[in-house]
Amino acid sequence: MEVGRGVLLVLAFVGVASLPAVIAAVFCADEIIDRVACGWAEWRERQRERRTIARLDRAVEADALTRDIDLTDFDRPDRRPLEQLAADLRRLRGQGASTDGRQPVWHGTVLRAYDDRLRLACRALGITEHLTELEGVDLELERVRVEGLLHAAGLTLPAARAGHRQRHH
Repeated sequence: MEVGRGVLLVLAFVGVASLPAVIAAVFCADEIIDRVACGWAEWRERQRERRTIARLDRAVEADALTRDIDLTDFDRPDRRPLEQLAADLRRLRGQGASTDGRQPVWHGTVLRAYDDRLRLACRALGITEHLTELEGVDLELERVRVEGLLHAAGLTLPAARAGHRQRHH
């Protein structure tokens, strides 16, 4: 009988000592359940996103899209960074638009340099251009078309008219 009283005494002591934890668990049960449920939902959402991305990769055949791109083209030491080409284009457009008494030869030289940078930017972004094949009004129209395509590709350039800036959409 003494063993039974000893076990009962130990159980009573453990019950009294753990009573605050039981009360806290009862009062906080909704929060504990909520955290577990949210964690489970977030895990399921991440898994769903991973499966969706894997399915899209298979459907689009992402590897096939990049298989024919020669990445060594991007590592050539003579290739100018796109940011530098954009800065050159903005600077040259500003110089070409200003009419501060310079000779027409200067204006033509600046436009040729501008067209050269446009061609380099088009080549870097894979945009077809015909700047070397045209002249006169056709060349000016092609220049505006190429500027628009470069802008659509994310390269912000000043517009053809001085003082007019392209808007970001």
